[in-house]
Amino acid sequence: MPNHVLLNNIDHMSLRVDTGHDPALGDDVMFTVTFPAEFRNVQAHYPIVFHKDAQGELQPVALFGFHQGNQGQGSNLFLDGGRWDASYVPLAIERQPFLIGRDGEELMVHIDLDHPRVRSDRGEMLFRDQGGTTDYLDRITSVLMTLHDGLGSTPAFMEVLLRHNLIESFTLDVELDDRSLNRLVGFYTINEERLRALDADAVNELHRAGYLEPVYMVVASVSRFRDLIARMNRRHAAGH
Repeated sequence: MPNHVLLNNIDHMSLRVDTGHDPALGDDVMFTVTFPAEFRNVQAHYPIVFHKDAQGELQPVALFGFHQGNQGQGSNLFLDGGRWDASYVPLAIERQPFLIGRDGEELMVHIDLDHPRVRSDRGEMLFRDQGGTTDYLDRITSVLMTLHDGLGSTPAFMEVLLRHNLIESFTLDVELDDRSLNRLVGFYTINEERLRALDADAVNELHRAGYLEPVYMVVASVSRFRDLIARMNRRHAAGH
């Protein structure tokens, strides 16, 4: 169970955070949430698709693999011997084990003390000896605020896409080099035919809202499925 507490430089002066990438650190996930302002960075490495959350609401996610297995079962094809094999790590992954909480109306940094990244023997320090924050914690605070604002903007983005009937479910069948078959289901993407058929008023609405570029970033990211398939082939060939 998570153990979220408000971060402070008295109780948590000696805490360190392991910033490596490993299944044991919670990184072996099939996907993570993203948001429109992050799409340009994400689409350079990962397919951007849509997935229903626990409340049944569609949200954009960066896809890392084809299977949602148990921890350590190879869900994330970007994990490679203790490193993340891409130059951009989505912010929802980078922020672990931190999260934003509220103290009244004020947003505050919290930490999950039971997260496997939290240590006392090695890793990034959070506070300096005099009590000030380290560069690492300053970076994390910036990441958390960007995530908070970005995820907060997502429902309005999704509302416009759904209103214009631009979202469709899809199934991806993949035959790997070893002849094994894999099927990706439960995700959604942009219907490119309907996107091309939008009238001028609809296109102007998307443009004025700043949504036109993110939509085309989602479309462009479809090409990253080729990389996922290549990664899966390499993993199968290596016997993992």
